[in-house]
Amino acid sequence: MKLPLPKLRQPQRPHKGNILLGVQGQLIAVLGGITLVTLLLVWVLINYFLQPQYNRTIRSNLESRLQSITARIDAADAPLISRDLWHVIPNTEFFQDLTEAIENGELNIDNCCIDISDHTYRSIAYIESLYPCILHESMGSLSGSVDSTSDTPMVIQLRKEVFEQGSLYKIVESGSNRQMVVGGLSADGNYSIIVSASVAQIETAAGVLGKMLPPIGLAILLLDILFAVLFSRWFTAPVRKLSEGAREMADGNYDVQVDVHRRDELGLLALEFNRMASEVKRSAQLERDILANVSHDLRTPLTLIKGYAETVRDITGDDAEHRTEQCNIIVDETDRLSGLVNSVMELSKVSSGAEKPNLVTFDMSQLCFEVAGRYDAVCDQNGWTLQLEADHECIVQADPGMMERVLHNLLGNATHHMGPDGVFILRCIPAGNGVCRVEVQDHGPGILPEDLPHVFDRYYRSRKDQGKAGSGLGLSITKAILQQHGFAFGVRSTPGHGATFWFEMRDTRPPA
Repeated sequence: MKLPLPKLRQPQRPHKGNILLGVQGQLIAVLGGITLVTLLLVWVLINYFLQPQYNRTIRSNLESRLQSITARIDAADAPLISRDLWHVIPNTEFFQDLTEAIENGELNIDNCCIDISDHTYRSIAYIESLYPCILHESMGSLSGSVDSTSDTPMVIQLRKEVFEQGSLYKIVESGSNRQMVVGGLSADGNYSIIVSASVAQIETAAGVLGKMLPPIGLAILLLDILFAVLFSRWFTAPVRKLSEGAREMADGNYDVQVDVHRRDELGLLALEFNRMASEVKRSAQLERDILANVSHDLRTPLTLIKGYAETVRDITGDDAEHRTEQCNIIVDETDRLSGLVNSVMELSKVSSGAEKPNLVTFDMSQLCFEVAGRYDAVCDQNGWTLQLEADHECIVQADPGMMERVLHNLLGNATHHMGPDGVFILRCIPAGNGVCRVEVQDHGPGILPEDLPHVFDRYYRSRKDQGKAGSGLGLSITKAILQQHGFAFGVRSTPGHGATFWFEMRDTRPPA
């Protein structure tokens, strides 16, 4: 009984209409929100912080002027005035000093009113630089004349409060005019000093700003939206191109390249995307090549195994000599098939990082000596000569097992391209600065210039190598192992004069 398999749902791509808020909308929302918050903060500052801060500043200035005048009164050698039944005699020296302080800027009385009185609450002197002034009911005219009264009911009441309380701070109003009043007594308590200034201007300015804020905020908000639309279109253009390119790659088009000319992170992302697309295309092509080549190589031994097995079964079962010969062919082809499968599995493990190098410290020249000794039999059998040049100690840090595989792969490759003299060379030489250079050289036909960039690619074979023994994966495995270790490697060759494969190892141990 077969159970029905569940149907797998394909993931659906998000449609443009399904996007709740794109980058453009988010940018508009952020800029609009920032604008609204900024306007709200400005409104709060104007209504709740500007006026109190202004009043504190005005009060501080008035208190500073009050202290300056009080100090001059306290320093006077005689009373400010002398009264008799008919005359008031002022202290000429004090008033002259006060006038000089005002004229040379030592005492700043701009836009303020100064009132000095005695304990009878009558005015001794007042200096008016504030028009209109509530205290003295002073008004300036177009002709430049000023009318004022020294003893108004309001200023008399303020003088009385100063004498009773010893100091004074209050804001007085008359119609639309408002003044801040600061008062104090002289050291002997005989004189009151009152300094005042207008505070109506800040309220007028705050009202004007409050009325202008809504239309200004609306204009700024509209400009923000326009700017966000234009900027987001420019900013998201490469993102949209990258999205379209990714969609084409998902559909199998690996030839896609994104055209983005920008020198910023998005431009760098586009370059990396194009590089990724090229690598994916190359990997896909290599995968197809590997599949085609492995399928071809698998088909040949499988066909031979099947053919000879059927022959043994049907024809030569009783002929011991032919049966043995054909069984040997089956065994050889089975070994060849197993070697191919093992090579593919080894490449997969090394390339994917599933097999990590076990780093230890050892002498690479000693490893070369041991590996070269294993080729004595095959060299004697075929009349070859393996020359070993490893006379110096080369201490390195690597995985010995992986390095042994690299040496076998390179030496095996050299045996497949043996020159007429039958000589191939293994070198292990110190290159200075803790670097050990290993070379495998053959005297074969060499490598064509157009083939040099591809000799380490998976399953790559030049035309003259087609049909030769081997899986075509040895050099790819060598490349993956050396890349895992971070070792430099390469090949140099001249057609007709052999090839030299090399890699450089470094002792990565920290200095003692």
